[in-house]
Amino acid sequence: MRYSDGMTSKPTKPRAALYARVSTTGHGQDVGLQLDELRQVAAQRGWEIAGVYEDAGVSGTKTSRPGLDRMLADAQAGKLDIVAVWKLDRLGRSLQHVLATLDQLNTQGVDFVSLRDQGLDSTTPAGRLFTAMIAAFAAFERDLIQERVVAGIRRAQAAGKHCGRPRKEIDLRPAVALLREGRGLKDVARILKVPRATLRRRLEEAGQWPVAREAGQREAAVR
Repeated sequence: MRYSDGMTSKPTKPRAALYARVSTTGHGQDVGLQLDELRQVAAQRGWEIAGVYEDAGVSGTKTSRPGLDRMLADAQAGKLDIVAVWKLDRLGRSLQHVLATLDQLNTQGVDFVSLRDQGLDSTTPAGRLFTAMIAAFAAFERDLIQERVVAGIRRAQAAGKHCGRPRKEIDLRPAVALLREGRGLKDVARILKVPRATLRRRLEEAGQWPVAREAGQREAAVR
């Protein structure tokens, strides 16, 4: 609960965001029904409506939506204390996205209330317990994703595929010529504007290191 700056420490009303979404417009579907009930609950519970955020005609499978994005930005900016929805599926259809969004709000200290989903009210002790469980599931999902990514990279590397940033092609002919002239690897890397470690690795892959260096050393000894 926030408090005013006055001398009496009088509690101020929680700032609530009302979020509503419908996938299609027309055919009797609009956000009005959801917002009417959300406004009624806000009045009953003494919330200050800080903002009404709507996504009309936007699928819940989309993780980026104008209304949702604006609401999350306001939550991140500390403008909200509560996010209220009519039903959890209004927030999104993807379980992974819903878990991530709820975890994000929880991290920012923003409560979440779903009117039609019993127990989804983090302003209550039971709701806070449920929110903690959601946060644990979100962390579990992140760990699973990370494990799958790491396993995929290792499998690709084992198959000889390059992972990460695109491999920069280097013409090794000038490097080999300079090394045969007796120049050091550090000087050659500086001249060609290539990281020394990268140049050495590429020369080794091409079978030119330390062959080219040794050839340059022999040429220098002869001279």
